[in-house]
Amino acid sequence: MIHSIAIALHVLSATLWVGGMFFAYQILRPVAAAELEAPQRLRLWASVFSRFFPCVWLFVLLLPVTGYWLIFRLYGGMSNVGLSVHLMQGLGWLMILIYMHLFFAPFRRLKEAVITEQWQDAARRLNQIRQIVAINLSLGLIVIAIATGGRLYAG
Repeated sequence: MIHSIAIALHVLSATLWVGGMFFAYQILRPVAAAELEAPQRLRLWASVFSRFFPCVWLFVLLLPVTGYWLIFRLYGGMSNVGLSVHLMQGLGWLMILIYMHLFFAPFRRLKEAVITEQWQDAARRLNQIRQIVAINLSLGLIVIAIATGGRLYAG
């Protein structure tokens, strides 16, 4: 039963994080750019990220905790899992580090620029975030492809 819960939490965390990035990048971004003037668009993004990023913090906590729990409790350790798990682990940590940079640097500066109505600076920060999200979304899709197509264990 506990294995099923760990797997469910792991898959849901990955799905919601990557799905949220996909929605933001592919759906919300083009609509906001087409429909809103810069100040409204920048306020929208600061608000959207302020709601989404606390969820991402939960995901970046749950993913390694459940992942390592499964590796060591279900599969018996790193030596018993296949290359796909090692790749997912490495890419997952890279995604977490990229997210942490996004949160503590460009996002913090975006919020400050929006509060002080420095629209050019806010637009520059939003563009940085867009580029970072594109990278993390690509990595997340690669991880999903590895997870669904790779061998989980060596045995």
